[in-house]
Amino acid sequence: MEKNYFKKIIAQSVDDLNFISMCVSGGKVKLRDIKYLPKNKIFLLSTNRPINEDESSKRIDSIVSFYYIQSSKSKNIDQNNQDLALELTAIDVFKVKNNYKIVIVFTSDRFITLDAEAIEVKLDDQELIDDKNT
Repeated sequence: MEKNYFKKIIAQSVDDLNFISMCVSGGKVKLRDIKYLPKNKIFLLSTNRPINEDESSKRIDSIVSFYYIQSSKSKNIDQNNQDLALELTAIDVFKVKNNYKIVIVFTSDRFITLDAEAIEVKLDDQELIDDKNT
């Protein structure tokens, strides 16, 4: 019986966030699986991502949680199309004065920019995908 060990990675620096970016690169996201909770200052993104950390061709469902988010803006994303399929390419971060701009980059020149008080991002693997059904 094969045991699955799911990752829980917390990023609190640019280098940490770069590792999470590498992990989620190539992830598939539906617009309906992206949520911003302004009262809680949390931004959630659910993705079906390849396991980029090893040589396998398996995929895993993961949730990326961004904390201390002050605002969220999107570019070239139709908010009315909840079935819109996006492909993640990277997560970048820039320091602007005392805050951070976290840019979630998708293919087709689509972006989500988060204004954050600090870098606090968590990657939680949820479920290994049965590649026979994908």
